[in-house]
Amino acid sequence: MYAHVVSLGVTGLDGYPVTVETHISGGLPKFAMVGLPDSAVKESSERVRSAIKNLNCPWPASHVTVNLAPADVRKTGSLYDLPVFIGILAAQQYIPQPEPHQAFLGELGLDGTLRPIAGALPMALAAQKAGVTELFVPAENAAEAAVAEQLTVYPARSAADVIRHLAGQAKLSPASRTGYDAAGQWLGPDFADVRGQAEARRALEVAAAGGHNLLMVGPPGTGKSMLAKRLPGILPPLSYEEALETTAIYSVAGLVQAGTGLLQQRPFRSPHHSVSAAAIAGGGTVPRPGEVSLAHNGVLFLDELPEFSREALEVLRQPIEDGCISVSRVHGTATYPCRFMLVAAMNPCKCGYYGSGVRECSCTPSAIERYRQRISGPLLDRIDLHVEARPVEYDALAAKTGGEPSTNIRARVAAVRAMQAQRYQGLGFTCNAQLPSGMLRRYCPLAPAAEKLLRGAFERMGYSARAYDRILRVARTIADMNGVEQIGAAELMEALQYRRMDRAVGK
Repeated sequence: MYAHVVSLGVTGLDGYPVTVETHISGGLPKFAMVGLPDSAVKESSERVRSAIKNLNCPWPASHVTVNLAPADVRKTGSLYDLPVFIGILAAQQYIPQPEPHQAFLGELGLDGTLRPIAGALPMALAAQKAGVTELFVPAENAAEAAVAEQLTVYPARSAADVIRHLAGQAKLSPASRTGYDAAGQWLGPDFADVRGQAEARRALEVAAAGGHNLLMVGPPGTGKSMLAKRLPGILPPLSYEEALETTAIYSVAGLVQAGTGLLQQRPFRSPHHSVSAAAIAGGGTVPRPGEVSLAHNGVLFLDELPEFSREALEVLRQPIEDGCISVSRVHGTATYPCRFMLVAAMNPCKCGYYGSGVRECSCTPSAIERYRQRISGPLLDRIDLHVEARPVEYDALAAKTGGEPSTNIRARVAAVRAMQAQRYQGLGFTCNAQLPSGMLRRYCPLAPAAEKLLRGAFERMGYSARAYDRILRVARTIADMNGVEQIGAAELMEALQYRRMDRAVGK
């Protein structure tokens, strides 16, 4: 007796079809599973056995062989419980043989209930490409899987629901597809709560308008973390393509909330400074997305930047430049996108009060230098804007009215981003921060006064070639915000003022 059931798997962010073949033959009772299953897949035999018996279905008293094809690709996770369950019952002719256009995903409880799985969205998209038209998933994954437009997704809370559907006894209702709101409202903290910090607010708006990386330096309590948490609220809403990419990453990581379709808000990730380099980059026995990928199309905030390990900080260098990261582990290699805005905050010294005017700094000059040298020059080069967060005056704190709300700033940022998207249409990028070095001359024309100013600054400060490129990109963004095509001296001067840490470390 033989049956085959269509299922799916996922490697990195790419799903692929898996055929679950079941053969029941004579001989002593035994259950064998082949096709490179991991421990979670192998354990499905006990879950499936208990579910079948608790649902009063027959368990074969003979030799059962289950093959997961393709057999040369490692299968991971508990998502094959349901297709194995269906295959065993179909091989005994207890239920009809599923059609090739039907696919099954889901983890089984011992009583036959279906539990949610990770990676439902990329697998649903792969099913769609493979010609599958009906997908059976746990109810919690239905909204996520229904994003695939050409699929009919059937949510089930128990394997018994699937049995009744296949037997024609009680049909499952297809999951409804939720629309995507491309102009979704920001539901997080608002810039109206921020008092003072006009310079830092301006720098954050510039960073948001061009997609630039930002470093805030200031004593404790000046609102650096408060400002960073409000940055996603002034970024443009996720486009449909960005939401699809971001949701796929969160789906593979198992972070999509039950009943949720596409993510509506830009990610904001803020790992603790004790985080390891592997957690930043991604990894595990089976490659999984790290913090840089979970921040894709959003913000990665590193508070107390010098307190992070040198290894964790240096791993950021390649993802910042390339916008993707390859994670290689024993069980495979996966490539994840990681186009994020890096926002970091730090104190000016170990005690936090060097140059603050609030209280006297207790650090020696050598201690201050050692503290700042925890951030390497190459990493600092990759941060476009360095801004000082100064202590807030009492009058600003006691003011009855707050600052400008996020909605107003977001409207301006969205207008500038739309201008950039139009300018770079068809080039593979959408904002100034992604402008390749080879196109700077074409898209960043300098007025004669600005050219002279940049030459003098470059010779005096000893900027690197990378810092030179980033200064031009920031100046391009400021010019866009000012509504001018040619970068003038005023725009370039402001961009140069955002390279304070270059001067601080004596570069």
